[in-house]
Amino acid sequence: MTKLPTSSHAHFLKRRQVLAGAAAGAAALAIPGFLGKARAEGPLKVAAIYTVPVEQQWVSRIHKAANAAVARGDIEYVFSENTSNNDYERVMREYSEAGHDLIIGEVFAVEDAARQVAADYPDTAYLMGSSFLPKDDAPNFAVFDNYIQDSSYLSGIIAGAMTKTKNIGMVGGFPIPEVNRLMHAFMAGVKETAPDAKFQVAFIGSWFDPPKAKETAFAQIDGGADILYAERFGVSDAAKEKGVLAIGNVIDTQADYPETVVASALWHFEPTLDHAIEMVKAGTFKADNYGVYSYMKEGGNSLAPLGTFEGKVPEEAMKLVMEREAAIKDGSFVVEVNDEEPKSN
Repeated sequence: MTKLPTSSHAHFLKRRQVLAGAAAGAAALAIPGFLGKARAEGPLKVAAIYTVPVEQQWVSRIHKAANAAVARGDIEYVFSENTSNNDYERVMREYSEAGHDLIIGEVFAVEDAARQVAADYPDTAYLMGSSFLPKDDAPNFAVFDNYIQDSSYLSGIIAGAMTKTKNIGMVGGFPIPEVNRLMHAFMAGVKETAPDAKFQVAFIGSWFDPPKAKETAFAQIDGGADILYAERFGVSDAAKEKGVLAIGNVIDTQADYPETVVASALWHFEPTLDHAIEMVKAGTFKADNYGVYSYMKEGGNSLAPLGTFEGKVPEEAMKLVMEREAAIKDGSFVVEVNDEEPKSN
């Protein structure tokens, strides 16, 4: 693994409209493959472009999966972090020109430019975080997203059973589909065990601003919240300082906040990346929607171990969690994917 320096400009992302059907079912679209021959034996050359530090929750899961593939000997891996939107296309072209087999990243704010790069390098495979579906005119440009609403729902069941004030604070980065669907799933889970719960919903307008997230969380605690949904870094710090509980998102921070974080919905990027590696090596990579590999039934997300809260969550709530988890995995229960902006009530 090699880290390459890039610009450290602040990342800014405008809310955008997801194309109709992008989330529904997360079904894979089969568009004819572009790589007609298998890659030679040996590790693939993989590069990643991130707009935030690799410590940030979402990106850290991609980075973790890539490092696991390096450890197996499947890939060679270089990456750029803190890449500004204005610089993204340049970095993407440099990696493409360098002959990498697979380039991964997140192009939510640079969609058009990224797709143009893919068109200019038809022999390179691209797997990019996006709210949009793959298109016929970009057969080498596959998309993914973190559809971890299953585990978010289960964490909500636990939160509803643990709140005493029935007042829950929620702090997110931006009100975009990737965040909205997780918040809605969490709220649906809360209502299973606390149907009369109230929610305070706020967005800080940044993917990585822990001080701002912390201040926003303080305001929600002052407003009566005794459990916080920590979609951003900084929220659990506020909960710890004020002696309230928190629910984690994407990563497991229970060890860092043993008296604060009750449960977390974890994203596992390994199924997504591993499938892409397999397809590139076989010469069958195509413009699929890889969002399906984030679903729980595909191993793409899970509920983190409760750690120090084992045995402290009401037994009835944990029984419901186990029942719903089994039903989600066998397909008899489906958590709704709702990409609309959530509101306080």
